[in-house]
Amino acid sequence: MMVPVLLGVLFIIFTLTYMAPGDPATIILGEAASQEALNEVREELGLNDPFLVQFATFAFSIFTLDFGNSWNTGRPIIEDLAARFPATIQLAFMGTMLAVTMGIPLGIISATKQYSIFDAGATFLALLGASIPNFWLGMMLIMLFTVNLGMLPPSGFATPAHWVMPTIAIGTSGAAIIMRMTRSSMLEVIRQDYIRTARAKGQTESKIILNHALKNALIPVMTVVGLQIGFLLGGAVITESIFSIPGIGTYMIGAIGQRDRPIIISSVVVLAVIFSFVNLLVDILYAYADPRIRSQYK
Repeated sequence: MMVPVLLGVLFIIFTLTYMAPGDPATIILGEAASQEALNEVREELGLNDPFLVQFATFAFSIFTLDFGNSWNTGRPIIEDLAARFPATIQLAFMGTMLAVTMGIPLGIISATKQYSIFDAGATFLALLGASIPNFWLGMMLIMLFTVNLGMLPPSGFATPAHWVMPTIAIGTSGAAIIMRMTRSSMLEVIRQDYIRTARAKGQTESKIILNHALKNALIPVMTVVGLQIGFLLGGAVITESIFSIPGIGTYMIGAIGQRDRPIIISSVVVLAVIFSFVNLLVDILYAYADPRIRSQYK
């Protein structure tokens, strides 16, 4: 299903950039360019071809990994993406790790201590984290840790000190959502008969929670984690702009301002491919987390 999904993403993004106002040739050459020069650029870029011809040509080049060159700089897009790709993946990975390491333990403790002060506090923090936009949180972190305290650098991504604020900004909302899902799934599981049977047999509470309850509650949590990786990749576009991180997000935003269609579509396709592979990996991991799913393939 990844191929039709990517084709759909490619068609939607290409259509939106095709319908956007403004002439790419005018943006490239400037308002003072002559009509002959504009016509020459349009012909060179294939802008005079019918819509379906342009889409088919570009789709074929994308699926053959020929992203072409930037309309504005003339540089090969695949080289720029390769240079910026590690920063974006690292930011999304660190945000996911923060979300998982915070969300799952808080969800477990919140479920096992339902209606306690800890449960109420964790639920409040989860709702707060899910409600705060990451771009606003990023700016507040800069105001606090850079402007007021002078502890962390406000931009760049070269050292661990540069990673702290972007990771917090992008991972907080994911941690809140994972915590809520873990709590809900654990509450459903710990009321099952086999949990009461394990307690009756004298199993320790920690072994019951970790070996019996958590393993069976992981399926919906894994689904949310997989989706959160996609959301974090999308959120990285804004977060990279706030912290001036040289990733795909800042590359894409610069291209949007310049109507550089090849860069826009290539960047979106790369993010869509990553998201599709992550969801494929999550589907495969279901079989390792749940023996009932694994037994269907034996």
